[in-house]
Amino acid sequence: MLEREMEDALNKQINEELYSAYLYLSMSAYFESLGLSGFAKWMKIQSKEELKHAMKFFDYIVLQNGTVKLLPIKEPVHSWDSVLRAVESAYQHEVYITSKIYELVDLSQKLGDKATENFLQWFVEEQVEEEKNSYDLLNKVKMVEKNVAALIQLDSIVSNRKED
Repeated sequence: MLEREMEDALNKQINEELYSAYLYLSMSAYFESLGLSGFAKWMKIQSKEELKHAMKFFDYIVLQNGTVKLLPIKEPVHSWDSVLRAVESAYQHEVYITSKIYELVDLSQKLGDKATENFLQWFVEEQVEEEKNSYDLLNKVKMVEKNVAALIQLDSIVSNRKED
């Protein structure tokens, strides 16, 4: 059974993951508005991943006989100054989510909650991958941002992203 403090923190993380899904879906819409369907697809797949993450937390709380409390999801940003700014925002968001996962690990250790600490290790590993993927995309966009033809080519390349 989860301690109340841990349960509350996990419920807040569900909210963070759902917000992440909203944010990436908003980015997808932004890229569609620019005619960059490859970037839009990349972000839509990212949004679906975040929904899966939220459900992992949801299912874990239920498994531990806790109570899931869905909190209001704040409205995401709808537009950015450039493709670069949008992708920078995605990377910065992943860094933020990593910090939230680390806070959960710290709390599980403080509470001596070995089961939750073990559960969270999947997310620790996942965030390494999430940060790398968004950082790699950011670096590619930085290389081509001033070259429209190269940006269109990159859009075509990122459209090859497959769902897990």
